[in-house]
Amino acid sequence: MHHDPVITWVGLIPGLSSLPEHVATAILISLIIVIMVLIGTRKIRNSDPEDLIIPDGKFTLQNLLETMVEAILKLISDSLGSDVARSFLMVVGGGIFFILLSNLSGLIPGFNPPTGNLNTTAGCALTVFCMTHYFGWKEHGVKYLKQFVGPFLWLAPLMIPIEIIGHLARPMSLSLRLFGNIMGDHLVAAIFVMLCPILVPVPIAFLGLFVAIVQTFVFTLLSLAYFQGAISHDH
Repeated sequence: MHHDPVITWVGLIPGLSSLPEHVATAILISLIIVIMVLIGTRKIRNSDPEDLIIPDGKFTLQNLLETMVEAILKLISDSLGSDVARSFLMVVGGGIFFILLSNLSGLIPGFNPPTGNLNTTAGCALTVFCMTHYFGWKEHGVKYLKQFVGPFLWLAPLMIPIEIIGHLARPMSLSLRLFGNIMGDHLVAAIFVMLCPILVPVPIAFLGLFVAIVQTFVFTLLSLAYFQGAISHDH
């Protein structure tokens, strides 16, 4: 049976229409984030540093971004310590903005959230996986490999496979959790909209907003837990 293709907004944009939908939407969201940052930091780049001490008396994109960045910094500081918070701001903050906007894009008619595709969530999870070991190696050097051996050398043949499996399970868990929740929420919302397109979408939209924020928070907390374990000197 032939099915007509679903028309989405990214499919109407030249240059993106030829790409897979989740890739095109991810690129579009990344461009939106870059534009937000450029607009939000325009005053910082063009103003005297002393004039930036007094905040604007009205709501602006700069105020919103500053509030979000301060909240992200506090979250990182509480998890990893204030002395290293800024070192992790780029990767953690970038991940939060991308995942949150990707999740929220599913609430807009004509958009399919890129995090509802396993390829996108796997990419985010593999980024966390690689950065975890990068920060761990950067902090400990070759001693970082000791965690795979265990407390005693004679336990190494048993501990090494267990540790490797445990570390490889992390990106699988991160990607599948985010993908399953976002895809499930988007699918449920689509079904309810088709069944009752007038009143039901309102509470479903609030549920989608809740799921988008919670799943971003869960992904971030798990990522911070992995980073903390990598740079910790306890082990």
